[in-house]
Amino acid sequence: MSDLKISVKNLYKIFGNNTAPAQNMLNEGFSKDEVFAKTGHVVGVNRVSFDVNQGEIYVLMGLSGSGKSTLIRLINRLVEPTDGMIIIDGQNIARLPQPELVKWRRKRVAMVFQSFALMPHRSVLDNAAFGLEMAGTERKEREKRAMEVLAQVGLHTYAAKYPHQLSGGMQQRVGLARALAVDPDILLMDEAFSALDPLKRVEMQTLMLELQREQKRTILFVSHDLEEALRIGNRIAIMEGGQLVQEGTAHQIITQPANAYVRRFFEGVDTSRYLTAADLLDSSLNGHSYHGGPRLSWSTPLPDAMKIVMGLDEPVGVFDAADHLLGCISARSLLVKMSQEARHV
Repeated sequence: MSDLKISVKNLYKIFGNNTAPAQNMLNEGFSKDEVFAKTGHVVGVNRVSFDVNQGEIYVLMGLSGSGKSTLIRLINRLVEPTDGMIIIDGQNIARLPQPELVKWRRKRVAMVFQSFALMPHRSVLDNAAFGLEMAGTERKEREKRAMEVLAQVGLHTYAAKYPHQLSGGMQQRVGLARALAVDPDILLMDEAFSALDPLKRVEMQTLMLELQREQKRTILFVSHDLEEALRIGNRIAIMEGGQLVQEGTAHQIITQPANAYVRRFFEGVDTSRYLTAADLLDSSLNGHSYHGGPRLSWSTPLPDAMKIVMGLDEPVGVFDAADHLLGCISARSLLVKMSQEARHV
């Protein structure tokens, strides 16, 4: 059985009437700015395709106007696609009739917003239970479920409070509880933690990761913060001008950036902790420098490699999955590579 949960294929979103000429221009290679200048249409998403596996945290990154927030809203059709397919569990959500779409949203997907979007006149309990109320769940049952998820996010003792009585971080926990209450297969999070101060943001990231280890939901998470993406994402997709310009693991994005736009996200970030032994090879050494002794797998993380390499005067061999020697690491090559990553050169 396939682990594939979401498959987006050739997805477009063009804002305006009579979008065909604009789409034709995109297909001919014109940029979104050129399309706007010629047609007056705004390009949100331009022929984007990607897959997300069951239980994966897939992070969408990009600067303002890159299309990442439009893309995540296309997944549950808060924004209607111009063209393309959004296949979830084998069903094309892009073509789902409105009545069926409403039912699907209520049972299968939930969204957490940057602005918290809590109702000020409702208690924490009633806010957390709101999605279940809209789905027609009986009061006793929905309040029981709401209390369960409030306990998961550490707010069950605040059930009778109102949003204005909570801090920003606590309000976002209520927003997360509301999303979890309907027990969704898919969780969409649009800049969910960006309105919080740095300490609260890390706290919420930690909470989300703890819940994810237990619940294994499929999460699409929009962020403009590389540190956040590297910490929480199983894979990261970077968008520019409505297009997906690169996707991959944290290691792939850092060691093989597609272009200067992707490299810009590294500014101010120490990426050395994402290096592996294969990234630390000393080009001045070759296989003849290794005469047995200490050895590392190519995928050994930097902290583990340091424990071995830094205490030795001899080169350490690095081997691939087939047990072939890739090269050697020396204390010098390790320190040089760490320095390069820390200075982003």
